[in-house]
Amino acid sequence: MRWQQLFADLQAQFEEEEASAERGEFASRARAEIGAVELAQRLRGSVGGTLSLSCGGAGQVIGVLADVGVDWLLLEDDRARPSLVATSAVRSVRGLGRRTAAAEEAGPVRGRLDLRRALRGLARDRSTVQVVLDDGSVLNGTVDRVGVDYVEIAEHPVDLPRRAEAVRSVSAVVIRAVAVVRTATPGLD
Repeated sequence: MRWQQLFADLQAQFEEEEASAERGEFASRARAEIGAVELAQRLRGSVGGTLSLSCGGAGQVIGVLADVGVDWLLLEDDRARPSLVATSAVRSVRGLGRRTAAAEEAGPVRGRLDLRRALRGLARDRSTVQVVLDDGSVLNGTVDRVGVDYVEIAEHPVDLPRRAEAVRSVSAVVIRAVAVVRTATPGLD
């Protein structure tokens, strides 16, 4: 009887050590997997949720996360006004859920849809925008041109269309300095 009890005790110890090793290996693997997750993947898991971003120069940007690009986020505020946020301007994010999007290949088209191309879309649409820079300065006007590393903003009152007589100045801004771009509404100027 004592031998059976001894063997049962040894078997239980062995099984506990094996389970403990598996738990340790699982935790180590989980830490390694989490360590490989980029912010964009983490944010893609929250598409459709309300986030609060702390952005350099722009302060707090709150809205429903509509999309995540290569180097930008698209949020819609409570007035359904879109805000294009440069990922490089994001300092912290609140409101993330538990989900993280699975890693995915960017694909030939999506991989090229960077902030520069999004700005080119705004230039093509001739939308009046508010551009908040990483130093907190604000430019109101129309995106005229987008180069490799800069964007030109024709500054004019938001309640006037971009016409030569309304343009106060044209500013070339380094794209890395762009924090947030919002579709402008009258009264922001």
